[in-house]
Amino acid sequence: MIDYSKVPSPCYVLEEARLRKNLERLQYVQNETGVKIICALKGFSMWSTFPIIAEYLPGATASSLNEALLARKEMNKEVHVYAPVYGSHEINAILDLADHITFNSFSQWMRFKEETLAKGVSAGLRVNPESSSVEVDLYNPCGRYSRLGITQKEFRAEFLEGIEGLHFHALCEQNSDALESVLHSFEKRFGKYIPQMKWINFGGGHHITRVDYNIAHLIEILKKFQARYPGVQVILEPGEAVGWQTGELVATVEDIVHNEIDIAILNISVSAHMPDCLEMPYRPGVQQSGMPGEKEFNYRLGGDTCLAGDVIGDYSFDKPLKVGDRIIFEDMIHYTMVKTTFFNGVEHPSIGIWNRENQFKLVHKFTYEQYRDKLS
Repeated sequence: MIDYSKVPSPCYVLEEARLRKNLERLQYVQNETGVKIICALKGFSMWSTFPIIAEYLPGATASSLNEALLARKEMNKEVHVYAPVYGSHEINAILDLADHITFNSFSQWMRFKEETLAKGVSAGLRVNPESSSVEVDLYNPCGRYSRLGITQKEFRAEFLEGIEGLHFHALCEQNSDALESVLHSFEKRFGKYIPQMKWINFGGGHHITRVDYNIAHLIEILKKFQARYPGVQVILEPGEAVGWQTGELVATVEDIVHNEIDIAILNISVSAHMPDCLEMPYRPGVQQSGMPGEKEFNYRLGGDTCLAGDVIGDYSFDKPLKVGDRIIFEDMIHYTMVKTTFFNGVEHPSIGIWNRENQFKLVHKFTYEQYRDKLS
C-alpha cells in the first residue's frame, strides 16, 4: 500500500502490485483462449513499467510514429500500429518498426501498399461495424459520421489483395455484453471476409480488469469466435484495463479562499493535469471524501492556473481542510497521465518565425526524445 507522505506533490504514483494484479488477469484470459492481449499506448504509456508488462503481454499497439518508437525501443516485443491517417514523411519509419499495421481507409492502403508489402509488415484494414453502446459521442468510434473505419457500404473486396487482418473498435470501458453485441454486427457485415484473414483485432475498450467485468462470458465469446473461424488469431488491445486503478495523483492544498463557498486551491490543475475530466466530462474520485453535503465540511477544489474554469469539482470531508493537506485523486494513471503529455504520441507542431526579410526561421521542432522523457 502506498505511503503518500513519502510521495512528492504533485505526483502521479503507480503501485506495482496493483499493476501486476491487472496483468495477471489479462494473462489468464490469454491462457484460457489463446488470444493476444496487447497494451494500447494511447491509454497507458508509462514506459518505465514496460519490463513488467512484457512479462505478461506479447506487445503493444501504437497510434503514431512516436508511440511505435516507444514500443520498439522500450518494450521491443510485437508492435502493432493503427492511426486514422499516415503521412508520406513517416510511413517508412513506421513500417520499419511495425509487425502489424492497420489502415483506416482503402485510399491509405492503396497509397502505401507497395511500401508495406516490400517491408513484410502484416497489413490490415479498420472497419466500422456500425454498432455501439457508447453513450458519450466524444468517445464513440462508431457514431454517425465517424471518420474511423470503413463502413460496409464503402467496403471494396477487390482491394483486399495483400490484406491479412481486419480491425474494429467500438467500445469504451465496457463489459463483455457490449462486445458480444458489437461482434454480432461485425460478423453480419464483414463475416464473409474473415476466413481469408490471418488475424482479427477486436480493438480496445474491454474493461477486463474492472471488478464487475464478466471474465467467464468474455472467454466464452472468444472461444466461440475461434471455433467459427479456426486458425484466425484474435487480438485485443485495451489500454485502460492495463492501468485501471493502479495509481493516483497526489496533490496539496496551497490555499483556502471563500466566495460564498469554501474553495481549496491545489497545486494541480484540471485543465493541465486531468484534461479527460473536462472532455468526458467526469468527476474524479478523491480519497476520504464524499459528495457535496454528504460529509460535514464542503469545499470546491480548484486548480492553480489562471483559467476561471479550472475547477475540479465539489467535495465534502469529515474534517476541515487546511493548507498542506494532501488530496489524493483516484485512478489517474491510465489516459489521464497520457493526455498531459503527447496524447497518442502525435507530433506537436513546430514553432517558427516569418521575419521581415520574408524568410522562415525554425525556432523549435519537437523530438521523440522529448515525448519519451515526458512519459518516464
